[in-house]
Amino acid sequence: MWRRRSELKKRYDVVVIGGGSHGLATAYYLAKTHGIRDVAVLEKNYIGSGAAGRNTTIIRANYRTPEGADFYKESVRLYEGLSIELDFNMLFSQQGHLTLAHSDRGMITATERAEVNQILGIDSRVIYPDEIARLCPEMDLSQNVTWPVMGALYHPPGGIIRHDAVVWGYARGADRHGVEIHPYTEVTGIERSNGRVTGVGTNRGDIACDTVISATAGWSTLVADLAGVPLPITTHILQAFVT
Repeated sequence: MWRRRSELKKRYDVVVIGGGSHGLATAYYLAKTHGIRDVAVLEKNYIGSGAAGRNTTIIRANYRTPEGADFYKESVRLYEGLSIELDFNMLFSQQGHLTLAHSDRGMITATERAEVNQILGIDSRVIYPDEIARLCPEMDLSQNVTWPVMGALYHPPGGIIRHDAVVWGYARGADRHGVEIHPYTEVTGIERSNGRVTGVGTNRGDIACDTVISATAGWSTLVADLAGVPLPITTHILQAFVT
């Protein structure tokens, strides 16, 4: 799918720390769009072993802020065409997204979100059990349960995508444009001189570079600490029950 690189070069223009969807996408677009091809992606485990391989795979744009709405609308648009762009089946299924409401408070929240979404130009509305049943006949909508479904925020453009396919597709695309991908290569230090990054240390040796990009999700603060840059970020472990 992509070439296995046996050796690290002594120098690259750009080092991307993190071999998940963000890191590989960054490397891909650097090479494809900006012509920056002397790029190494360093992943301490196998690619996609972090947050990219452990998430709910949901693609949606029904957020509440103008900045978030614009960003995620563009994200949905990107995913709609990503299989074609990367020539790799992402198993993207755009069947819509439901946020269920089980209480009066939940219905009020859904209504408020729908109104904000519509003001921001997002396709989102409140629906009720009869329409939910048509969209998802498998769902138990009986009322004699502890938390009956009263309604839902319905976001038609929402969907799901195979997260590991996104990782593999971007890896193959980046490789085709000359990017080097190095799994099992852990960054152990970031070298600086005169206020600038000059290289990284790894478990496989030191690398000189002009630019370091951290794409490490929950490990962002740890990587930033290596460069002496404190980040006001707290990482929380999330859990999801998937059927």
